[in-house]
Amino acid sequence: MALDRADVTKPGDSPAVWERVLRKVRMGQMPPPGLPRPPAPESAALAKYLETALDRAAIAHPNPGRISVHRLNRGEYSNAIRDLLALDIQAGSLLPVDDSGYGFDNIADVLTISPALLERYMSAAREVSSLAVGDPTTKPVEEVLFAAPKAKASQGEMERVSDDLPFDSRGGMSVKHYFPLDGEYVLRVNLAGATGGKSPYETRLPVKAGLRTVGVDFLRESTMTESAAPASGRRGGAAGRGGRGGGEALPEQMDVRVDGAKVKRFEVPEMGAAPEVDTVTLGGPYNIRGRGDTPSRTRIFVCRPPNAAGDEACAHTVLTTLTHRAFRRPVTEEDVRPLLAIYQNARAEGDFDFGIRKALRAMLISPDFLFRAEVDPRGAAPGTVYRISDVELASRLSFFLWSSIPDDELLKVAEQNKLRDPVVLQAQVRRMLADERSDALVQNFGGQWLYLRNLETVKPDPDIFSDFDNNLRKAFRTETDLFLTSIFREDRSVLDVLGANYTYLNDRLAAHYGIPNIYGSQFRKVVMTDPNRQGLLGQASLLTVTSYPNRTSVVQRGKWILENLLGAPPPPPPADVPPLDAAKNASSKPLTMREAMEVHRANAICAGCHGRMDPIGFAMENYDGVGKWRDTDGGSKIDASGKLPGGVEFEGPAGLRKLMLTTYKYDFVGTVTEKLLLYALGRGLEPYDKPAARFIARKAARDNYKISALVTGIVQSTPFQMRRTPDK
Repeated sequence: MALDRADVTKPGDSPAVWERVLRKVRMGQMPPPGLPRPPAPESAALAKYLETALDRAAIAHPNPGRISVHRLNRGEYSNAIRDLLALDIQAGSLLPVDDSGYGFDNIADVLTISPALLERYMSAAREVSSLAVGDPTTKPVEEVLFAAPKAKASQGEMERVSDDLPFDSRGGMSVKHYFPLDGEYVLRVNLAGATGGKSPYETRLPVKAGLRTVGVDFLRESTMTESAAPASGRRGGAAGRGGRGGGEALPEQMDVRVDGAKVKRFEVPEMGAAPEVDTVTLGGPYNIRGRGDTPSRTRIFVCRPPNAAGDEACAHTVLTTLTHRAFRRPVTEEDVRPLLAIYQNARAEGDFDFGIRKALRAMLISPDFLFRAEVDPRGAAPGTVYRISDVELASRLSFFLWSSIPDDELLKVAEQNKLRDPVVLQAQVRRMLADERSDALVQNFGGQWLYLRNLETVKPDPDIFSDFDNNLRKAFRTETDLFLTSIFREDRSVLDVLGANYTYLNDRLAAHYGIPNIYGSQFRKVVMTDPNRQGLLGQASLLTVTSYPNRTSVVQRGKWILENLLGAPPPPPPADVPPLDAAKNASSKPLTMREAMEVHRANAICAGCHGRMDPIGFAMENYDGVGKWRDTDGGSKIDASGKLPGGVEFEGPAGLRKLMLTTYKYDFVGTVTEKLLLYALGRGLEPYDKPAARFIARKAARDNYKISALVTGIVQSTPFQMRRTPDK
């Protein structure tokens, strides 16, 4: 970056240069450490001057950028199928994993398509249309459903129980399964530790088509009658947890339920340990009785032909309605005619439903469904800035907040050209945020911004972190999911991400944190009095994904906070960085992590970046590699003090959090705003987008940075509502 070639009196002429200068000056990273530094008021005045000049230039010459054609990613495809066809089967799992850009998987430029991916879309469309309409020619198949991995023996109180199962049951599992047709299905249960051979726990039951909850569980207390007990047996609850009190215990009882209704009870003979479900096998359909009356069929068949002569008129109505929702815009006869032709050809081979299924399959591989495309005005000159249509705005809004297609209300308002009205737009934003579909914003934005998705693949060393298992992994994710959901759902300030004095715990996670008097596997809201556990920085999910398998990482934690919370990422490391060995001093005594990093920083190649990352990372060193608090490391007392390049000092995670909520509050809010704007646009932010992000943050300050204020500001912004034609 050559500053001698940029005119400081005209920052708007070189926004790419001066936006970088602004961020570095504000974070105290310019001038570099060791060089003469102006007084703090002078640095603040320079930052204010640059910000004002860049913002004025952006207002005078707005540049909303240009979003490429946007393919639906896996999550959006799943949600679109759910909302279009009332078919909640996570259809995106039929597609390969999407590439990511700028930390998110909804970035248009990386969502490319290939012949192989197109084949997967065709295969998915075949499967989805068959399940949605029903295919009586379906052959019986078996699907094996696996229970979650067993908790360790040392955590005997942690049992595999789903919230869908009855209270006080254990060792069971609950799954959602889509039954394609009305008919009979075989359900077979295999217990953990059972030997090979045919399972004795098998039943054949009639099930109606559609998504059903199948639960298998054991009651903690036996409900057998006195006469059913063995003559020498002893009644009581000893068998309820697999315990074997004096005398002969009663057989266990395993209940099988579909949608909460008990359909079968098996008696399980005494075992060496409490029985637990290993797998459930579902086979079928057999003795098919019809396509059923499912929510999908209700959504699709908005009419039924009164007779054979009315087939085509009804088909036209069905396909027009589906196409309108799927294409997310008003449709014409040109849109419907090809689908109607497919229906007619299929109708000659089968019944009315068969014809609709074939046409639906074709619609699901249409570019108008799989891609979000925006059309430039005819005759617009190159580089023209224009406002997108209300219908295009509706799609941007729904995919931002719901990761899905617009619903009927939003589409109706857009087609009436009322969505551009700020009052109407704000009302729609509030309605959509209140809808449960906005959970997708928390899961997709929050899960990627905070690296929560990485939690599924981390593998802490079991020899070092012996208490860690999949139950604890799940608890880490659940805590942060519930925490973020509460902030979004309750429309709290984004500052609560760092400063909230509450979290969500169950007994296992509370024990991990050393918090007493929390009982049971259910998560509940808990007020945190320990300042080191308040807010996101004290949550084990973040602390685990920023650690190595066998130890903490000062660098990863410092880099993560700089990049994701303060918007000041360090540059990539040079190729010749020396490794951080288990360094020793002259007496061959192993160095502490702080001492080893100081040796590492002594290398001029490393000092520039580590001077910024390490102080922040060291503030988090009291948390081990899975987020448990510790006072020592390797027998040495942990020094969690830190000093940033600007000279600001702090102590431990509580001091770091306080610093981020005071001195660097504007930077934190600005970073969250930029991340949210990037996610909303589905493209990387350019220097010309920075003034818009600052305007959104300043406006949200009037409402204490509430989530709704940030979201509304983004939706009303120039980059979200406008577009630029190609320069050439």
